[in-house]
Amino acid sequence: MPVAIAVVGGKKSGKTTAIEILTKELTQRGYKIAAVKHIPEPNFTIDTEGKDTWRYAQSGAKIVVGVSADEMATIEKKEYANVSLNDILRRCGDVDVVFLEGFRNLVVRNKTIYKIVVVKSAKEGEEELGIFDPILAFTGPCEFRSSEKRIPYVDLKRNPEKLADLVEKIVIEKTAA
Repeated sequence: MPVAIAVVGGKKSGKTTAIEILTKELTQRGYKIAAVKHIPEPNFTIDTEGKDTWRYAQSGAKIVVGVSADEMATIEKKEYANVSLNDILRRCGDVDVVFLEGFRNLVVRNKTIYKIVVVKSAKEGEEELGIFDPILAFTGPCEFRSSEKRIPYVDLKRNPEKLADLVEKIVIEKTAA
């Protein structure tokens, strides 16, 4: 099973950018990465109305696979409330790290999932500190440093290798166990 790292924070805090930077850094080190994004908008679909794959789903197909010259996409029709974190991780295949963007309700109380918290303000950092555990690091536009816990702040744009080192340490520890 891959190491799962949740990247959490408020809207427009920089979660996607954090995952992009970490993915690039860890991929350069030879790790296989999966990224999973929670899309909370109701009635969102990755499929396009009227296209063949959409028509298959409308006719009752629970799984639709689209294959093109450069990619393959699987669309599985399923209620989000019935999806577990293990379901998500299994679908990621043979990778070393899975970055989860969002999924607040699935990861908030899960102590096996490290969280990277992206914060825009010190107030937000203090609030998140009381919600998430364990926190691997803080990052984002606000240089938040926890006074009560020794959780590092890493400026991902200046020092992406520092946060990648923390993630890599977890991967190595899990592989050795």
